[in-house]
Amino acid sequence: MAGGPAAGHGSGVDGFRRGDLAFDVRDGGPPGGDPVVLLHGFPQDAGAWDDVAPLLHAFGLRTLAPDQRGYSPGARPAGRAPYRLRELTADVLALLDAAGLRRAHVVGHDWGAVVGWALAARHPDRVRTLTAVSVPHPAAMARACVTGGQALRSVYVGVFQLPLLPERLLLARGAAPLRRLLHRSGLPEATADRYARRMREPGALSAALAWYRALPLAASDPVGPVRVPTLHVWSTADPALGRTATEGTHRHVDAPYRLEVLDGLPHWVPELAPARTAALVARHVADHG
Repeated sequence: MAGGPAAGHGSGVDGFRRGDLAFDVRDGGPPGGDPVVLLHGFPQDAGAWDDVAPLLHAFGLRTLAPDQRGYSPGARPAGRAPYRLRELTADVLALLDAAGLRRAHVVGHDWGAVVGWALAARHPDRVRTLTAVSVPHPAAMARACVTGGQALRSVYVGVFQLPLLPERLLLARGAAPLRRLLHRSGLPEATADRYARRMREPGALSAALAWYRALPLAASDPVGPVRVPTLHVWSTADPALGRTATEGTHRHVDAPYRLEVLDGLPHWVPELAPARTAALVARHVADHG
């Protein structure tokens, strides 16, 4: 389990296990720095943070960026139940335990933000601060789907629930449709190609889609209020996430909260605005660390 481009110090964590699952981790920065866990989304991997992590290291922070469940080749269980939110948050707790960390700052983008919201709500003793990039609090998201037009932006989530069809469509012709979709949504061509190639690994796309397919199981697993200092970063040109849920998120945070709006930026905030992302995270950590 290689540390990858962001690996930094010899005593770091290049992987961890949880039961029969083996996860890859990129651990870098000063060993004594405040630890920051970086959680990627769909269909990314830990490499989403490759341009952010070195900047956080320059601020004196240590970063741990795992390839999450379904994205690490050794952690791709079949079915949708293994991808319930309680399992995804337990993976992050296992990472903290493997690194010998009682608490860490948590930064998540896209699905990584959802994991961050749940982790902060359910395990505030393990989370020093939360930075949620793009995705609002799940309860605000659910409400906006009913009252704020978010449902139209989230039609793709319903499509991803279908068995087999999304895999066939997205992976046709060597994943050309997925590559084209990612590039048209704002990712640089080389990054879109790398993410698409990874989704061609055996079982990779089905495992990544299982995060969506587990959503019907979430009714019995709601995310409550967050009681740790929280920074929410949202970009105005994100086609999947509207303003209503973003502006309603503060109601679900019972702690210092700040919303940072990035004008004109599409969904891929860590890849497209790494310097801005790193500066916001570093300031948040400094203010509440």
